[in-house]
Amino acid sequence: MPKATLTRRGRVVAAACVIGGLLALAAGGRALDAVVLPGIVALIAGYVQLARVEDPEVRRVPPPDGFVGERGEVRIELRPSTAGAAGTYLAAVADDTDEGLEGPETPIRASIGEGPVTYRVRYRKRGRRRLGPARVTATDVFGLFDREVVVDDADAVTAYPVCHPIPARFRRELYAADAVGVSRRREEFDRLREYARGDALRDVHWPTTAKRDEIVVKEFAAETRRGRVSIAGETTREREGADALASAAASLALAVLDDGVPVDLTLPAGSVSVRPGPQGRRAVLELAAVTGPGDVAVDDADVAVIADGDGARYRTRGRTVDVDELRASAADGESGGEPAPEAGGTPPEPGVGGR
Repeated sequence: MPKATLTRRGRVVAAACVIGGLLALAAGGRALDAVVLPGIVALIAGYVQLARVEDPEVRRVPPPDGFVGERGEVRIELRPSTAGAAGTYLAAVADDTDEGLEGPETPIRASIGEGPVTYRVRYRKRGRRRLGPARVTATDVFGLFDREVVVDDADAVTAYPVCHPIPARFRRELYAADAVGVSRRREEFDRLREYARGDALRDVHWPTTAKRDEIVVKEFAAETRRGRVSIAGETTREREGADALASAAASLALAVLDDGVPVDLTLPAGSVSVRPGPQGRRAVLELAAVTGPGDVAVDDADVAVIADGDGARYRTRGRTVDVDELRASAADGESGGEPAPEAGGTPPEPGVGGR
């Protein structure tokens, strides 16, 4: 158990007590009660209070995975390890985050035992981002002593790469001409189910949602007549190229999945074979979030994504298209469908603030 140490304020009070005591003794002790005794009492009370404090139990609830640029809320639950050990006490809570997350710059003042501590982080860089360890610095009511406890437990959150809409004219070149029409008509209704992250808002079944306390969406049985679209990407640049590759590959894969077309995605970090739906979207995003530089076999893919420090390019059917130019055409209204949000290609999950 860490020992209580004097704060700067505590050192000032202790010094004042010593000097005051010396001066009081030199003056015959008449000022001893008024100057020194209150300080000594405060020092003793502060030390005893922290001596009775036990290390708190800490449970961190990380924010949901999100796209670069988005924000999430972290909740840290703090409570005494033994019920009624020392009641509530004041503390400063600092939760370390890695360079890919932007969190609070100063510790958060809290009362241990009276509720959770919350703070917001912004996803700065894609990948698996670390939360923790947490440092809890308990202090007495006078601020004369403190005691720091480091909780080594850490959690992780995944930051997805930024995704952009892809024009329909480019998507249609990758599979049968009638594939988009079949998947977008989606005339064969299958069932109702709970909303899952990645579902389009247009699929929400509002009459049923209004009767329940949860969001319900329609699920359709219609599938495209095209089999699959294979996407493979590679880059040799350490950071810029990997980020450009992840964004370009995920953007295209999500757009094709939204059209109802299964996707095979191969990147330096691995490969996934997914079907349309929330699980497929998540698998694509998780792979793109952790991919780094490297080479893969792109010649056999329907679309090869080639990235470097200058950006990324799609190579398909004997021609090469610059990704930035394709995004610009989509921004001009040529996407041919419902536009995807700039940050991540999926609408935020309504009414959900955590995992």
